[in-house]
Amino acid sequence: MRALTLEPIGYLRSALDTKVEAPRQPRATSGITGRIELLPGNNYEHALLDLDGWEYIWVLFWFDRNAGWRPKVLPPRSRTGRKGVFATRSPHRPNPLGLSAVRLERIEGLTLHVRDVDMLDGTPVFDIKPYVAYTDAIVAARGGWIEDAARAAPPDPIEAFEVRWDATAAEQAAWVEARTHLALRERVTATLALGPEPHPYRRIRRDGDEFTLAVKDWRARFSVDGHCVHVREIESGYRDAKLKPRRGGGTDLSAHLEFRAGWQRAR
Repeated sequence: MRALTLEPIGYLRSALDTKVEAPRQPRATSGITGRIELLPGNNYEHALLDLDGWEYIWVLFWFDRNAGWRPKVLPPRSRTGRKGVFATRSPHRPNPLGLSAVRLERIEGLTLHVRDVDMLDGTPVFDIKPYVAYTDAIVAARGGWIEDAARAAPPDPIEAFEVRWDATAAEQAAWVEARTHLALRERVTATLALGPEPHPYRRIRRDGDEFTLAVKDWRARFSVDGHCVHVREIESGYRDAKLKPRRGGGTDLSAHLEFRAGWQRAR
C-alpha cells in the first residue's frame, strides 16, 4: 500500500488552549472566534478567490493532541454505555481527522476570520471547502443512538448558558489579559457557556456556595442562577506560600504578586 503524506495548509488560532475547554460541536460554541492562518509561499491567496461569498465553510483538521485511538468510547450524550468510535464524533480515531463547519466572517490576505470554533489553538488545518446547504444539510436523516439519548435528556447541542460578568471580575480579567496576554475572559466565558457543573476534566469545582473554574494558573469564582452564570471574581491560583519572592530561576510569578497586591485578599 502506498503511503499517504499530508501536510498542513495552515493552523487554527483560537482562545481554546486545552481539550477540556473545547466544545463538543461547533454549534455549541456560543460564537467563539478564531483565525485560520494559511502558510505563505503556496499560492493559497489564489486558492481563496471566490470563497468570501460563502457564509459557512468546512474545515478538515488534525486532532494533534491525541495519542492513540480507542475502538469504543463513551460520548458525553450517551445514556447506554460505550459506542463504536465510528458511530461517534470522538477525536480518538485510527486517523484523528476532524471536520467542523464554521462561520466565515471575512478574509484578509491569507487569514480567514471564523466564528463558532471548536478547535484548539495551533490545530493543523488540511483543507477548506465551502458549506453547500442544499446538499450538505440532510434534515430528515436518522440520528442513530443520539435520537434515543435525546428522548431522555435535553437536545444536543445543549443550550448554552448565559455568562454574565460582574464589573469587578471584568476589570480584573482585563488586568490579567493586559499583563499576561492570556485571553482570560473569552476562555472563561466559552467554558462556562457549556455548563457550570463541577467537572474534573474542565477544572470546575464547588467552593462553598459558589464555584471556581481554573484557567491555567488563574481562577474564576462564579455562582449559578438557573441558566445564568455570574462571574464574581478573578483570583490567582497560587497561595501565599507560593507567592513569596524568591531568588534565582523558576516560574515568573510577578503578575500574580502584582495582582495579589492590587486586587486579591490574602489566603
